[in-house]
Amino acid sequence: FRNFELAGWEEIPTQYHQAFGELTSQAIEPLLDAARARKGTKLLDVACGPGYVSALATKRGAIVLGIDFSKSMLEQAKQLHPGIDFREGDAEQLPLGGGLFDAVVMNFGILHLGQPEKALLEAYRVLRSGGRCAFSVWCDPRETIGFAIVLRAVEAHGEPRVALPEGPPFFRYSNPEECTRGLTAAGFESPAVRKISQTWRLPAGDALFYAMRDSTVRTAGLLRAQKPTVLDKIREAMRTELVKYTRGEIVE
Repeated sequence: FRNFELAGWEEIPTQYHQAFGELTSQAIEPLLDAARARKGTKLLDVACGPGYVSALATKRGAIVLGIDFSKSMLEQAKQLHPGIDFREGDAEQLPLGGGLFDAVVMNFGILHLGQPEKALLEAYRVLRSGGRCAFSVWCDPRETIGFAIVLRAVEAHGEPRVALPEGPPFFRYSNPEECTRGLTAAGFESPAVRKISQTWRLPAGDALFYAMRDSTVRTAGLLRAQKPTVLDKIREAMRTELVKYTRGEIVE
């Protein structure tokens, strides 16, 4: 599963930036607030991707290190945010000593790990006493509308049980109780879960379909495994459902 995710992210840094950058960035300020990131905070941005969190934490005056296992993502992060320290590393086995940071954050990164429990243990290990860890995930499909649209279309017209490398359930941490359980098991005290709203704005038509097919890993694997005729039906079903979210040339 790790190799599957890594291979996927190595191929799509530009596509991800274009399709998901503005959306996932909407979670960053609440994430940094939860980690109490401020001037002088030593902050580790795990699974940093294109470096969005690292950049905003740096603007707050934090001392930031961004870690990701994808060389392509790190290259893009360095291009987008020169001057920030980005390094290659695995969230489940951080190449860092213990007790070095005041805060560890992951913005939608825990979804893509084969052993997220290890990542939480590693976050605990590299934090000083009293440090804080914060991560963000999508709500379940009942509230994460973009994912719901593609999953419903696959369920109706395709084969949702294709042979992909087995990983943890994608929406595992959409359950607040699972977040609390996972953090507590890693050693953290008094976990809290906060729900925030986000709005995804895309061009009308097939932009959501192409975002899911070309800018994700697991969902893209699901779509690309479908037969071409089936994929056309999935795309048409998604386009039809998006009509109610369309205003002029924009889907929200």
